[in-house]
Amino acid sequence: MPHPLVELKEVSKTYAAGDALIHALRDVSFRAEQGEFITVSGPSGSGKSTFLHLMGAVDAPSSGEVFFDGREISRLSDEGLSEIRRKEVGFIHQFFHLMPTMTAYENVALPLVLQGQNRAGIKEMAENALARVGLANRMRSFPRQLSGGEMQRVAVARAVIHKPRLILADEPTGNLDTENSQNVLELISELHREDGFTIVMATHDQMPLRYATRRVGMVDGRLEGGC
Repeated sequence: MPHPLVELKEVSKTYAAGDALIHALRDVSFRAEQGEFITVSGPSGSGKSTFLHLMGAVDAPSSGEVFFDGREISRLSDEGLSEIRRKEVGFIHQFFHLMPTMTAYENVALPLVLQGQNRAGIKEMAENALARVGLANRMRSFPRQLSGGEMQRVAVARAVIHKPRLILADEPTGNLDTENSQNVLELISELHREDGFTIVMATHDQMPLRYATRRVGMVDGRLEGGC
């Protein structure tokens, strides 16, 4: 029986806020199989971002276990978590998180630079990635010269350039108008269909739900349905 790509077992996450304790996640169990496109819907503050951060080795649980391809990563060192993020996970954020002093090409190439790949290979892969998202003519543009939709397409290209097995998208259409939201969702869906990426997308909008192969909800740090 193959392992799920990602699995959470009775995971909770709490944060201290002054004298108060914030329960971001409460006893969450979840499995994502290779090749799924899962949406996690819920209001702001329901725990969706924390959920993605735990799956993407950005954070560690307060209790419970997180597995990636059958390997427990909950207790890995910072170095071990960083290696998983560099090689296995691609992130797409609501506010793009592009480096403002880098061109579109340089932003997309950055994951490969951090992996220490050779310059010729980086050039070919970065150019191909930008062409794939329809921005072959914007490679030398800086983020300030791009529209919101173009910036998010750069962010998508950066997320997939190193061919990670897991794409985590945190409200990727939350800062876009309706037309650009649909264009970005169509692009992410195409990457899922044609390249087989496993995608987990957090959203409070209804539009992304139509693209998912599975939908779950989150309320007050608890998952509802389809876990």
